[in-house]
Amino acid sequence: MATLRSLLVSLLVPILLLSISWTATSTFSSPNDRNIVECLLKYSEPSHPISNAIFTPNNVSFSSVLETYIRNLRFNMSSTPKPLFIVTALHVSHVQASVVCARIHGLQMKIRSGGHDYEGISYVSDVPFFVLDMFNLRKIDVDIKSETAWVQTGATLGEVYYRIAEKSNVHGYPAGICPTVGVGGHLSGAGYGNMMRKYGLTADNIVDAEIVDVKGRLLDRKSMGEDLFWAIRGGGGASFGVVISYKINLVRVPRIVTVFRVDRTLEQNATDIVNQWQQIAYKIDDNLFIRLTLNVINGTRTNGKTIRATFRALFLGDSSTLVSIMNKNFSKLGLVQSDCIEMSWVESVLFWTDFRAGTPTTALLSRTPQSLTYLKRKSDYVKKIIPRDELEKIWQKMIELQVPSMTFNPYGGKMAEIPSTEIPFPHRVGNLWKIQYATNWNEDGTEAENRYINLTRQLYNFMTPYVSKNPRDSFLNYRDLDLGINHNEGKIKSYQEGRVYGIKYFKENFDRLVYVKTRVDPANFFRNEQSIPTFPYWKK
Repeated sequence: MATLRSLLVSLLVPILLLSISWTATSTFSSPNDRNIVECLLKYSEPSHPISNAIFTPNNVSFSSVLETYIRNLRFNMSSTPKPLFIVTALHVSHVQASVVCARIHGLQMKIRSGGHDYEGISYVSDVPFFVLDMFNLRKIDVDIKSETAWVQTGATLGEVYYRIAEKSNVHGYPAGICPTVGVGGHLSGAGYGNMMRKYGLTADNIVDAEIVDVKGRLLDRKSMGEDLFWAIRGGGGASFGVVISYKINLVRVPRIVTVFRVDRTLEQNATDIVNQWQQIAYKIDDNLFIRLTLNVINGTRTNGKTIRATFRALFLGDSSTLVSIMNKNFSKLGLVQSDCIEMSWVESVLFWTDFRAGTPTTALLSRTPQSLTYLKRKSDYVKKIIPRDELEKIWQKMIELQVPSMTFNPYGGKMAEIPSTEIPFPHRVGNLWKIQYATNWNEDGTEAENRYINLTRQLYNFMTPYVSKNPRDSFLNYRDLDLGINHNEGKIKSYQEGRVYGIKYFKENFDRLVYVKTRVDPANFFRNEQSIPTFPYWKK
């Protein structure tokens, strides 16, 4: 075996080196280019050549491989720092080789599973780096008998939903509504979807995992230990290793579910309707999830603009039962039978993603988003109902700014029953709903970017009196570098910088995450701009 490996190295290194032409700004800090290639070949299995997975800037496919999974056009500019190379892992041994060799040569590794991270930290860095792209590791094994599935982290949520529905029309999984989101980031950052009031977070339904640690070992739940298993279910997997796959518990869904979308403007009594939504959305039937989105549209009010409130719902039941629940609890919306659409659970995923009626469920297998824009996102949590007269002030501010929208995702139900320390996600009991601030634009250039990001920040700042305080909580999967950046310069400074954003994302769970990080990755190899830091005085 050793002789075969040496032969492969001797044959492949010259070929790969011919395709590598580093610029002066893309120089390894390690000995030389030949060593990194030799290292990758040495530590991958001969039966699964890693040469087929390495893309350098001189490869004709390099740009397409890089850009295919960039979901925020802010990070697809000519000025955006590019990786030295990309490893599109085809086998677990490619992941192990990448970890070992990057550690040996002191090269930063970015781990990408779907590219939906809002700040691009899985494929952008200000220091020399390469991308370990997981999109080829996308195997999904569904076992209806045990009501579980093993899902590799390069799969998308749409692929997971489709494969579950292939085998059962009474099973689903409580994860996000966007089908092109990668499993890796979504699950490791806790994840949520429109069944969270019934079944909790995405990560609440994980029962096992496989991870490659800093030593290149492939570990499962038993061998990694409960501390690390706890950390990678909401603390962000990329701080601790490379998660290869998760074992998930499937949940039961009815053969028929009901959905609706109802829009109301200020002229259609939206203020009173939103006010009633506040009173009931977090405590209504656990089978019902009603999302509220607020945005500015053309109207007859100030400056010709008005607020539109969009109520979109999933009910795990039939339409007649839903209308009865709504008339009793949320009468101001005026829901009628004709507003409701009955369909299968997997079809409801298409409805929530705004696919046209009649779109086949095979659309969930597409890994291409319906649209790409420049974007900025921020998040908040609301603990107290906003007084009606304060809603009027919010409308005025939104109309003034015009661009940012807000989406309110109600909690309660199962979310209020699980302790805040069960997994690293702390935002449970006491929160009524989560806010996502969203701004999309299609204009390129720094001036446009600064303008739209500033508008988003203005709305976020305006909402300060109405949201959580000390700390002002934020959701990890709605990554926001405004909360702080870790420059990873010295353990003490790194911990101090990490604590700034870490407390907002994790609250009381932050120090336990730091403890786990210090134990499993004391040299802080797995790092990014908002990773979990180590603490210099804690023993391993």
